[in-house]
Amino acid sequence: MQFTLVALTVLASAAEGSETLIEAVPQDRKPRVAFVSNGIAAFWTIASAGAKAAGREFNVEVDIRLPAQGAADQQRIVEDLLARGIDGLAIAPADPDNQASLLAEAARHTTLITHDSDAPKSTRLCYVGMDNYAGGRMCGKLVKEALPAGGEVIIFIGRLEQDNARARRQGVIDELLDRPDDRTRYDAPGKPLSGGKYTIVDTRTDQFDYARAKQNAQDAIAAYPNLSCMVGLFEYNPPLMLDAVREAGKLGRIKLVAFDENDATLQGILDGHIAGTIVQNPYRYGYDSVRILAALTRGDRSVLPPGGFLDIPARRIVRDNVEAFRAELKKNLTAGADK
Repeated sequence: MQFTLVALTVLASAAEGSETLIEAVPQDRKPRVAFVSNGIAAFWTIASAGAKAAGREFNVEVDIRLPAQGAADQQRIVEDLLARGIDGLAIAPADPDNQASLLAEAARHTTLITHDSDAPKSTRLCYVGMDNYAGGRMCGKLVKEALPAGGEVIIFIGRLEQDNARARRQGVIDELLDRPDDRTRYDAPGKPLSGGKYTIVDTRTDQFDYARAKQNAQDAIAAYPNLSCMVGLFEYNPPLMLDAVREAGKLGRIKLVAFDENDATLQGILDGHIAGTIVQNPYRYGYDSVRILAALTRGDRSVLPPGGFLDIPARRIVRDNVEAFRAELKKNLTAGADK
């Protein structure tokens, strides 16, 4: 692909301190930016609402892309966006280690930031999201509240290639095993992990395949007769866990702990079938990503957060506050509706 850069402005890389020459957007032209997810889920519907609202507020065109096939689709999407001369790109890398060359190419030719899941080794200018290790530890605390006597726990997650997935899972494990914080630690899946009152019997991935995700839950119920708790760390996992447990006639016997704000998860909390969930703020991910890109493409670097990380903290949602949280979600979706 050939790219022509004109009217250059200098932007410093937050990752390596290098400098990248990026095309400045003329004042008489509306910037065009893209918001790219790492999959398709209700989570990304909320994030898209935030991106749309920011697009209107900050007068930029926003191209929202939701890849069905993770990294493979992201490769095609990013190449297409670069060929179209996009002015800014916010992406949640599906496999940052194996997407290094793609991210480097994007950073050379457009204003690049990450959201939801970071690529800390890349030359992105900043990351918009949460501390996933801390969020994982919060989720582990929910497990402890739901299962104070301890027991066997299994973790379900979409994929472990993502930076956020590895950190989130590790936070859960470290909390349950009463370990000190260590964001460099990584327990590879494949063998049980025990300590104190809890045993993490397995971690099962599904690669955003919902049928496989439900089958993983069903298989775990059959494989572990003493299973005490299921933890679902991607937005679609908890509702599928709930379906599997209900169908097996084990509601209440197997505790369920969730991540993210799928409506079926929130209803499950209200009904007493799910102990609670740790939620992000996908609306803010979309809104702040577009807000930052809008300013950067116009040459305003003051929007870059200190240290290259805009921390949008996770929150704990249980039965006491689930209705108020649902009302907040509805308000955000209405604000981001196409007008």
